[in-house]
This record gives sequence, C-alpha cells and structure tokens, in this order.
Amino acid sequence: MSETPVPSTNLDMTLMHKPEMADFASQFSESKPKILLLYGSLRDRSYSRLVIEESARLLDYFGAEAKIFDPRGLPQPDTEDENHPKVKELRELMMWSEGQIWCSPERHGSITGIMKSIIDWVPLSLGGVRPTQGKTLALMQVCGGSQSFNAVNQMRILGRWMRMLTIPNQSSVAKAFLEFDDDGRMKPSPYYHRIVDVVEELVKFTLLTRDNKAFLVDRYSERVESAEEVSKRVNQKSL
Repeated sequence: MSETPVPSTNLDMTLMHKPEMADFASQFSESKPKILLLYGSLRDRSYSRLVIEESARLLDYFGAEAKIFDPRGLPQPDTEDENHPKVKELRELMMWSEGQIWCSPERHGSITGIMKSIIDWVPLSLGGVRPTQGKTLALMQVCGGSQSFNAVNQMRILGRWMRMLTIPNQSSVAKAFLEFDDDGRMKPSPYYHRIVDVVEELVKFTLLTRDNKAFLVDRYSERVESAEEVSKRVNQKSL
C-alpha cells in the first residue's frame, strides 16, 4: 500500500491532523445549553430588548438557560479598564455562555454604537482563554422602517472575527413599533415565527457543537505557532 502523499514540503507533518469521526465527542452533555443574550439600545421601550426578552422565553421553553446582559451603565471602550463592574459582568457572562443571541436596531444603515461598544469590550483572548471562540451565535435586528439586513450582516462579520459558529438563520423585524402590544409582547406575525425559527435553530446547533467546539476551531497555523513558542522557551539560554 502506498503512503499518503505529503501535500507540501512546507508543512510540519507532525502537526497535521486528518479529521475523523473518532475525534468528535461520543456522548453529549446533559446540562441545559447556556445562552447569553445581548441587545443594542438604552431606550425605555427598546424593541431590540423586547425581541431579546421574547427570545429568552423561547429559550426557556426549548430547555436552555438564558441570561440577558443589560447594557445600561457599561462605559465606552477606553474610558475605563476591565475592572469596571459592568465590564466584569459582561466578560463573566461571555465565559459562562455556550451560545449567544445578538439583536441590534439598525441605525443609519448600521448597528448601534451601544451594540458595538458591548462587543468591543470583549477581548479575543482573556486569561489565555478565548471567551467567544467556538460558541454558537444567532443574529437578529429591528428596523424602524422597511425590512433591512444591514445590521445582521455587519454582526455576522463581527461573529466571524470573534471565531463564533454563526447559524445560517437570522431575523429582521421591520417597523418594529407596530409588532408589539402595550405590554411589550410580540404580536402574532411571520416576524415572530422567524424569531421562533432562529431560537430553535440556535439551540439545535448549540447542542450539536458545544462538546466539540475546541476541536472544531483547532487550526494548523496556531499549532505551528504554539510549537514554535514552546521551542523558544525550552531552548532559551539561562540568564
């Protein structure tokens, strides 16, 4: 039998790995999926918050544990340090979560500054651990006018940058001021049905991937970098 050909002589074959089914977890966790929900508005009647609250109710029905981060009191990035109570709360929730839902209003064709500030406070690495890497993400937005997808598209870029597993489905609620009753509950509509779809899909993806998130985002380039760092440390001359 001939040997498997080497794709390139530039590769360190000791760090190459061909994925196999045996690499994946054979058993699934039985605990409730932990889902963090974020919204990007400080208004008293915030439609992005109302969407998030509806999503939290659905998560409870689907058997997940939901926690909503309240952005009130969160300082602008670079005006405080990581010891600020709201920053610590946000980062602890990021570490706690196994999946997330983000919902932002669309403002001037973009996500709000509030939403961006929340995300900007989350580092790619925290104490040697990436707080978002490999976690599932669902995206939603609310619009004041006709339906648009600018905000969810931009958040999709952010989710990819933060190395999250962003699910295919998404939600955009047009003319959101017409979609809620006086008690803040969403009226029956295709928009509400789409939110149910998104939440259900997020729970499915979280159950499927959470036990394998480290393997799913493991990269050859980082294995090479880590090996080089270890080599440098081991081979340092004594001072």
